[in-house]
Amino acid sequence: MSKRDLRKYLTELNKKQLEEQVLALYEKFSAVKTYYDFVFNPKEDSLLKECKIKIYNEYFPQKTSGKARKPKMRRSVAHKYIKHFILLGVDPFVIGDVMLYSIEIAQTFSAERLVKQELFYKSMFNSFEQAVLFMIANGILNEFKTRISAINDEAVRQNWFNREEFTAIIERFEY
Repeated sequence: MSKRDLRKYLTELNKKQLEEQVLALYEKFSAVKTYYDFVFNPKEDSLLKECKIKIYNEYFPQKTSGKARKPKMRRSVAHKYIKHFILLGVDPFVIGDVMLYSIEIAQTFSAERLVKQELFYKSMFNSFEQAVLFMIANGILNEFKTRISAINDEAVRQNWFNREEFTAIIERFEY
């Protein structure tokens, strides 16, 4: 069904029928429930806090039963939250903050422990590039330039094999 057909169908329904359709969608699909829960009670601060805790725990897991857990270092955790936030329509500043936070935590981790997997560095570069492109697209790059530059500086300081690629991104928006 096209958007035009849907619009035509919806205009044919009376208010009561529309309400019943929306309620049925709300009850049947968890994505619709999540969306409406967010729209009517947008707790961006608590969502952001929960997200940052999960990302932090990927690199610095909490001890359980006195045992230290091994870090999983999964970029997918942050990426899942970012996609979810975009879908909900969360403020782009919050999304940009999460994008950079996930890279900053990964850099904090790699400063303390040597990471041998080349894929880790490639993944962090992909995250960095996506964050910069997102910020440009949303017109918020200037607000995050300091943090973006700090991430680049840290990649250079830690001597990441792809540090030149980070610097190339910085050079693109500095001129």
